[in-house]
Amino acid sequence: MMTNATHRPDAKQIKAWCDGVWLQQGEEGKLIEALAIDSRKIALADETLFIALRTEHRNGHAFLKQVYEKGVRNFLVSEDIETAAFPQANIIKVEDTLKALQTIATEYRNLFDLPVIGITGSNGKTIVKEWLGQLLGNEYKTVRSPKSYNSQIGVPLSVWLLDEEYEIAIFEAGISLPGEMERLEKIIKPEIGVFTNIGDAHSEGFVDDTHKIKEKLQLFKHAKQLVYCKDHEAIANEVTAFAKEKTLCSWSRTGKADIEIVSEIAKESKTEIEAKYKGDSFYFTIPFTDKASIENAIHCACVMLLLSMDKQQIAEAMEQLHAVSMRMEVVRGVHECTLINDSYNSDFTSLQLALDYLAQQHQHSKHTLILSDMMQIAQPDAVLYAEVAELISHKSVTRFIGIGSAIAKYKELFEKYDYESVFYSSMEDFLDDFQRLKFGNEAVLLKGARHYSFERISTLLEEKTHETELSINLSAITHNIGVIRKALKPKVKIMGMVKAFSYGSGSYEIANHLQFLGIDYLSVAYTDEGIALRQAGITLPIMVMSPDVDSFNRMVAWQLEPEVYNMRSLKAIVAIAKTMNLNAYPIHVKLDTGMHRLGFDKEDLDACLEILVDTSVSNHLRVVSAFSHLAASEDETLDNFTEEQGQQFKVMTQRLEDSLGYSFLKHIVNSAGITRHPELQCDMVRLGIGMYGVGSDKQMASKFKQVSTLKTTVAQIKKIPAGDTVGYNRRGVAIKEMKIATVSIGYADGYPRALGNGNAYMLIHGKEAKLVGSVCMDMCMLDITNIEGVKEGDDVMVFGEELPVIQLAQWAGTIPYEILTGISERVKRVYEREI
Repeated sequence: MMTNATHRPDAKQIKAWCDGVWLQQGEEGKLIEALAIDSRKIALADETLFIALRTEHRNGHAFLKQVYEKGVRNFLVSEDIETAAFPQANIIKVEDTLKALQTIATEYRNLFDLPVIGITGSNGKTIVKEWLGQLLGNEYKTVRSPKSYNSQIGVPLSVWLLDEEYEIAIFEAGISLPGEMERLEKIIKPEIGVFTNIGDAHSEGFVDDTHKIKEKLQLFKHAKQLVYCKDHEAIANEVTAFAKEKTLCSWSRTGKADIEIVSEIAKESKTEIEAKYKGDSFYFTIPFTDKASIENAIHCACVMLLLSMDKQQIAEAMEQLHAVSMRMEVVRGVHECTLINDSYNSDFTSLQLALDYLAQQHQHSKHTLILSDMMQIAQPDAVLYAEVAELISHKSVTRFIGIGSAIAKYKELFEKYDYESVFYSSMEDFLDDFQRLKFGNEAVLLKGARHYSFERISTLLEEKTHETELSINLSAITHNIGVIRKALKPKVKIMGMVKAFSYGSGSYEIANHLQFLGIDYLSVAYTDEGIALRQAGITLPIMVMSPDVDSFNRMVAWQLEPEVYNMRSLKAIVAIAKTMNLNAYPIHVKLDTGMHRLGFDKEDLDACLEILVDTSVSNHLRVVSAFSHLAASEDETLDNFTEEQGQQFKVMTQRLEDSLGYSFLKHIVNSAGITRHPELQCDMVRLGIGMYGVGSDKQMASKFKQVSTLKTTVAQIKKIPAGDTVGYNRRGVAIKEMKIATVSIGYADGYPRALGNGNAYMLIHGKEAKLVGSVCMDMCMLDITNIEGVKEGDDVMVFGEELPVIQLAQWAGTIPYEILTGISERVKRVYEREI
C-alpha cells in the first residue's frame, strides 16, 4: 500500500520529485489532489497542480492567468514568467513540463505496492481494461485508466488516480513512436502484462510489425507474468525471445498453449466457450458473438486465472459482462433540451470527464445532472458522495437529480451547495415523478450504472424523430484537425468553415467543438447563421462570407465580421461605421485572383484603397484579413493556374499592406490546398470538408477519420413474385422471386433520386443490398434476397466507414459536398464523442 498512507504530495515534494526550481514559493503544506493540463477542466482549484504543457500548436503558459483566476495556486512551468501576476502561488520551473509530469507520476507510483495490470496492443486495449474492471470489481477494489488514457500524457494522469484504498490497478498504454514505451513502463511498472494483438494502428513510426511488437513489449520489462495469444505468430515469436524469466500465460485455438480453446459455440446473442487449463476443462459463456469480443474475453479469463480466481467465479462474472460504450452521445431533447447520454459508466473519473463536457454546453444557461448510485467504488459511500457533491459544485450544474438508495441516504451532503437537488430511492420513484420535474431549454447529462437502465430516461427525454439518423463523431473531427495541424507551418492559424449547417453536420454543435479545440476563426455564409452561433454562446471571431448589405447593422450588434467583396458592400459598411461611430471595426477584404465569383479584381483595388485609407474611414474600419479562393487546388492538371492565383494574391495583398500601413492576416488555401500547395498557407488556412474526413489529396485523406455515418432502418420486408414490379412507374422489375426491404429514407431526407434502380447499394449486416425501383420521397426499397436473417427494425448503413460518402457522390454523379449538405434537417443528428 502507500507508504505515506493518507497524504498526497505538496508543492515542495513535487519540486523535489521533478528536480525543479522555485520561481516563486507561496503557500506551504497544501496537498496536491489533482493534476490539470487543460484550463477548461479545473474543478478543485485550490488542490490542483496546473502543468503548462507545450505542443506544436498550443502553449499552456498562455493560460496561466486564466487558471490563476479560477483559484489554482500551484503551477509547473518551463518558461520564465512574471511572478507578480500570481501572488501567493507556488511556481516551479523545469526544463520540460511533459517529462516532469511523467517523473511525478513515476515517483508517485513508487509509493504503492499492489498488483498492477498493464495492457498494450494495437486493438482491444480499452475493452480489455474496462472488462477487467467489471470482472475483478466484485473481488478487488480496482482503479483503472479513464477511458482511453493511454498516451504519454494520459498514462501519468491515470497513475495519479492511485490511492491507498485500491487493491489492484489496471492501466493501458499505447505508443506511436519508438522509445515511448520505455517511459510508460517506468510510470506503470506492471506486475501482470496483457498483449492483445498487433495491427495497422500507428504503424508510421515503425519499420515493420516486428519492430512495433518489440517496442510494445518494453512495457513488460519488469513484469512477472505475461498474457498473449499464441495464434498471433509474430507476437508469440517475440514474446518467447523477450520473456525468458517471466511466467507466460499463452492461449490458442489451434495448438499447444497454457489455455487451449476447445470450442466456441454461438447461440443467439451468446457464445459458449470450452477451454482446457492445466489439463482440466472449464466452461464460460459471454453475451457476445463477434470475434473481437471473444478474443478480448479470453485475454481477461487468462488474467483472472493468473490471479488464482476460481473457475466458477470466472464463469459467473463472464456471463454478466456488458458492452463498453466508447462514446458519449449528444442528441436533441424534448422542449429545446440537449441530452448528453453517458450512462452505463458511473465511476468518479468518468463523471469528471462528463461534467467537463456538460460545462461546454453554453447554448443553455441551465444544466441538469441525473446520476445513479455509483457502483464498485472503493471508498465508503459517505466519503464518495461528499466528493461527488463538491465536484458538482465546481461545475456548471444548476440542478442535480440523484437516483438510488445509497445516494439518497446522503442527500444532506448535496443540499448544502447552491445547486437544486432532488433524490429518488429507485428508478420507479423517479419515473412516477417524471412529469412534475419539467425539463426545458437545458442541457441534461445522464450518468447511470447499468443496473439502473437509464435508457428508460433517455426514451422520455429524447426528441422523437423518424428512424433515419446521422451520427457525427466529434472525436474524428478532433483527429482530422490534428492531422491538418501537423501539416501546417508554425504559427499558421485555422479558420473552420461552419457554413451550410456545418456541411450538414449541425451548426452550434460543430462550432462549439471547434471553439473547444482552440480554432482561431469560424466562417459562416450568412448573417443569420452567425447570429445563431452568438445566441448559442460561441465567442470565437466569426467571418460572414456572403453578407447582405442590409444586415450590416445586425452584424455589428452581434460582433460578426463582414467580408467586403465589391464597392457596393464596402460603401455600405462604411456608411454603417460612420453612423454608429465604430472604432476600428474588423472587416475582411475578398480579392478575386481568378475564381471570378466574388471579390475585388486588381483593377478595383485603387478605388477600394482610396476609401479605406481616407482618415474619415480608417478610424472606423480596420482590415483584419485579406483573402482569395483557389479555383482548382485539388486538380494537379491545373497547378499552373493555382500558382498564378497565388502570385496574384501576393501582389494584391502587398499593395493593400503598403497603402494601409499595417499588416493583416492573409489566407487563400482550402482543405485540399493545405497539403497540395503548402507554399500558399500564408497566415491562415480555411478548413472545410477535410475537417469532416473527406479529402481530394489521397495521402492526406488516408490519414483522416470518417466523421459522419448515415443510418436508417428496415420498415417492412416483402416477398415479390417473379414478374411483379416495385415502386413508382413500375421501374423495379422482379426477374425472379425477390425479397424486398423497404427502408426509412428517401429524397426528402437528402438521399439522391439518381441512386435508384440499381445504381447504388446500402449495407445490411455488412452485405450489399442494391436499390430496387425509384427512390421515393420518404422511402426506398432494397434487394435482400441473398442476405440471411434480416428483420424489420434492423439497421441499414447508407454511408459510413464501410461505405464512404465519396462513393455515393460518384454513383450520383456529384461531389461529397452536395451529399453532405443535402441531408435534411429532419434527419436526427447524434453527436458522438469518444471518452
